[in-house]
Amino acid sequence: MTADPRFDPVIDRRGSDCVKWDMMEKLYGVPCDSGLAMWVADMDFRPPQGVLDAVREQLDHGIIGYYGDDSDYRAAICWWMKERHGWAVDPAAIFTTHGLVNGTALCVDTWSAPGDGIVLFTPVYHAFAKVINGNGRRVIECEMPFDGDRYTLDFEAFDKVVEADGGAKMMILCSPHNPNGRVWTRAELEGFAAFAKRHDLILVSDEIHHDLVYPGHTHIPMAHIDGIEDRLVMMTATTKTFNIAGSHSGNVIVHDEKLRADFAARMLGLGMSPNSFGLFMAKAAYSPEGAAWLDGLIAYLDGNRKLFDAGINEIPGLKSVPLEATYLSWVDFTGTGMTREEFTRRTEQDAKIAANHGPTFGKGGESFLRFNIATPRANVEAAVERMQAAFGDLQ
Repeated sequence: MTADPRFDPVIDRRGSDCVKWDMMEKLYGVPCDSGLAMWVADMDFRPPQGVLDAVREQLDHGIIGYYGDDSDYRAAICWWMKERHGWAVDPAAIFTTHGLVNGTALCVDTWSAPGDGIVLFTPVYHAFAKVINGNGRRVIECEMPFDGDRYTLDFEAFDKVVEADGGAKMMILCSPHNPNGRVWTRAELEGFAAFAKRHDLILVSDEIHHDLVYPGHTHIPMAHIDGIEDRLVMMTATTKTFNIAGSHSGNVIVHDEKLRADFAARMLGLGMSPNSFGLFMAKAAYSPEGAAWLDGLIAYLDGNRKLFDAGINEIPGLKSVPLEATYLSWVDFTGTGMTREEFTRRTEQDAKIAANHGPTFGKGGESFLRFNIATPRANVEAAVERMQAAFGDLQ
């Protein structure tokens, strides 16, 4: 595999107050000095130089004030969505939130009431359930069938779950899906849209991973599906794409005028305003330079994906689910016959790797761990070697 000086250098993040590396011992019992952090979904790579320059320019100026006219920022978002996704976005439809977990919380707060049900297709990003429960709403889990290689959809079964509950007001879709890395097909997206219409649900589509799609697959924005604009809320961000999660910046994009007015009123009522650094960074990222950097990143992650999958799949009983998007590998331990406690212990104590526990993603995650492969290739190679040693008795 070809080396890449943008992504190969190992940058020591220990002691930098980064949750991914500095908290893994407390949370997982994996020693900070010798462990590998493969849990939190941020990357161990520097963002494009233009993004760093944008921050440095503000620091060099020396006065950190409120952001003013954001028309250039909105234009950068519109340019990116059109260039990368063929999606025409109205600048007036863009609301900037403090990241997309915050964006999700604002959607839940705006379009549901305490006690209402919110539909999730599990296993799915664990922060959704935390936000729903934290707002006094209820999680309605529609567990996706797993065929051993990929997750599929059973809308007949999902209909029964929602009908039995009787209190659903919203559904949150993860597209591409985290943690299983699915890129939904147009037919599947149309199925989600029809499901939302059948049950009269607001459809919140979290598309934060939409730029991180591997060759052979194409992400389709939910906004390209006909007939759902009156119930559709789109969420996107620069943070996953360019590894600037600490900027806490995300966008809720609402084209329907009534929904837009609802969301604007909630934002006003909560006194929401953006982090100026996040806007400067996003404007620099959504650029031709950012696009070139992203193309290199995807090629590098594709190499990591192939290396990780090949090494993990050599271990009898382990299966790394083929990724179509994201940098989050979803590994199934069912074939080992081990309890969840045993395969987790081996991963954390023997291999000294901190990975996300599958049950935190909801129903269907019980036999899985999630590994973040957005790290220098040397770390991926080390992770494979450690896992092969930790499960060496299965060889």
